[in-house]
Amino acid sequence: MSELTFSRVHRATPELLFDCMTTPEHLARFWGPAGTTTPPGGIVVDLRLGGAFETTMVNAADGSTYTMRAVYAEIDRPHRLVWIEPGVEGGMRTEVTFVDLHDGRTEVLTHQTNVPAAYRSAAARAGFATSLDRFDAYLAELQGA
Repeated sequence: MSELTFSRVHRATPELLFDCMTTPEHLARFWGPAGTTTPPGGIVVDLRLGGAFETTMVNAADGSTYTMRAVYAEIDRPHRLVWIEPGVEGGMRTEVTFVDLHDGRTEVLTHQTNVPAAYRSAAARAGFATSLDRFDAYLAELQGA
């Protein structure tokens, strides 16, 4: 099985991180790799089991779009969030776990299974890392740091 795991420690509570990952107004500020935007109108969050989670990223260079379509498989605020992208070969599954480090920081573990080869490339992994950088920058701004 093809898997990817990302880990990042953020200076924020699990509750804030969970809310940022499940609120279109927050997601619009950081979702997607550097060089893309995700307008709030292109985000659907129906936060219930079986509910839709969709994002449409816009490439800043050429205006092309990429839509991710998923359904929520598990929702446990503020500990865990799981969605499945049925349209991606094999049904890619993303599990996000929020681990409170009890010092004002939270480790966010993102584990993906059934990951297509294109998503496992070095460029794709680097792009994902830039989205985590954007999330860090947004959190700092949000908290007035």
